[in-house]
Amino acid sequence: MNYTWKYDPPTPEVAARAAQLAHQLNLHPVLCKLLIDRGIDSETEVRKFFRPQLTDLHDPFLMNDMHEAVNRLNEAIGRKERIMVYGDYDVDGCTAVALVYKFLQQYCSNIDFYIPDRYEEGYGVTRRGIDFAYETGVKLIIVLDCGIKAVDEVAYAKGLGIDFIICDHHVPDEILPDAVAILNPKREDNTYPYPHLCGCGVGFKFMQAFAANNGIEFNKLTPLLDLCAVSIASDIVPVTDENRILAYHGLHRLNSEPSVGFQAIMEICGLGDREITMNDIIFKIGPRINASGRMQNGGEAVRMLVAKDYLAAMDSANTINLYNEARKDLDKRMTEEAIDSVKELPDLEQKRAIVIFNEKWHKGVIGIVASRLTELYFRPAIVLTENEGYATGSARSVNGFDVYSAIQSCEDLLENFGGHTYAAGMTMKVENVKEFCERFEKYVEDHILDEQTQPLLKIDGKLDFKDINFRFYQQLKRFQPFGPGNEKPLFWTHRVYDYGTSKVVGRGQEHIKLELVDDKSSKVMNGIAFGQSSQARYIKTKRAFDICYSIEENTHKRGDVQMQIEDIRPIESI
Repeated sequence: MNYTWKYDPPTPEVAARAAQLAHQLNLHPVLCKLLIDRGIDSETEVRKFFRPQLTDLHDPFLMNDMHEAVNRLNEAIGRKERIMVYGDYDVDGCTAVALVYKFLQQYCSNIDFYIPDRYEEGYGVTRRGIDFAYETGVKLIIVLDCGIKAVDEVAYAKGLGIDFIICDHHVPDEILPDAVAILNPKREDNTYPYPHLCGCGVGFKFMQAFAANNGIEFNKLTPLLDLCAVSIASDIVPVTDENRILAYHGLHRLNSEPSVGFQAIMEICGLGDREITMNDIIFKIGPRINASGRMQNGGEAVRMLVAKDYLAAMDSANTINLYNEARKDLDKRMTEEAIDSVKELPDLEQKRAIVIFNEKWHKGVIGIVASRLTELYFRPAIVLTENEGYATGSARSVNGFDVYSAIQSCEDLLENFGGHTYAAGMTMKVENVKEFCERFEKYVEDHILDEQTQPLLKIDGKLDFKDINFRFYQQLKRFQPFGPGNEKPLFWTHRVYDYGTSKVVGRGQEHIKLELVDDKSSKVMNGIAFGQSSQARYIKTKRAFDICYSIEENTHKRGDVQMQIEDIRPIESI
């Protein structure tokens, strides 16, 4: 892949400030430059960044309608009304439901949870779910990670004597549902200082407010932080401000005292004896939880997450793992079919967006396939299938492009839609697909920037091999947890050479295991370059090349580090 490398050397002013911070904090100047790039340029701010404190979480009552939400919940508990905790079938929804259900279960027994069936009910608040609530005597529904557009459904429930508290983080329409309370930091009239909470995060803030109002100590909430970390990582929200605090302490909880549900899924993932990172959640834990809602029903995932008995949790985890294996097979087959469909698009090279439709594709996997196409073609992608007479689709976007706004520009063609900047879903009549494709592609063409459609490596700092040691890695590790807004740093080393022992590895001989030296020292650095075996011939010529990489701990040699090489650039090609 032909990456563009983007590196902005520090200005003299930034270099001087980085050197000053390095002296004050005994940190490497390159790491101090990374802090300044993140807007952190004082000793106090650095210490706060490296040690996020739960005491720095925002007051939950700053959120619109929080007083109303807490009062209605108190009323329901006081009257012993039946409560339903209702949520979406993805990771964010399932963790949010588990969080609120687990916490409230300690203070009221008349409570249950509900996850809609993706295939029989579809996304969001459904009449079938409301009817079930009515039949079982529910008077209050707390809905999580959806509901912000459920105007008709909430009105229908109100007619049945059922109140709603909506905890959502998706972009609202102008008209809001007639709920008792709408907790959403993306409301147009938002009063909350941090707008980027995930659905589980909004649920946590609700429980934080409920606890404070009822004199419940904050430490009763800390067992729920592992759910927040899994949701933040899986929903790809910014790992900044309040999300960073929740993710930091949630990861600590996941690594020290995970719930039995997470113990089970971590065992299934082969993560039982290692430190869990955000990447482990994104690539191993999250997909398995998601598979429950994609292949069957997300309720199985919630049962695992709220389990009190390890054997029951392991039973659910095994079932979910089987769903995930089936999901992977389906994902592979559909991705291959989708790529074939893309290749058949007329004028593919000129297209700034990709929209494909196949009425036979599996609804539960179209979001994953859209992500694969975005990664492969570096363009916003929408994958559509047919479900009960309608075309339903999932959209994914490239860095910096708001795909939600692009879909919103076509809203007159849609039955409903929702989502975020980088991921969204929509439903439309099948006869509208052709016009939707044309208008969506035109919007993208008019608004996307050239650099947003190019594979880009944003380099954070330039290093010599003599700079890289285990102490440097330990300091770098303090920047975790990584994610949007706090990406894992990439470094660049100029003019490196094969030490003479680099070799091609892997079942298909597709990777390179590298041992390199630079021209500043005799230090030998180990590295792995996945999928880059095409560069092996050049490397073995002993000619110089540049590398762009992240720094990882060497899991095979304790106390040592290695480079994960993202790109190799022969000097002669510059």
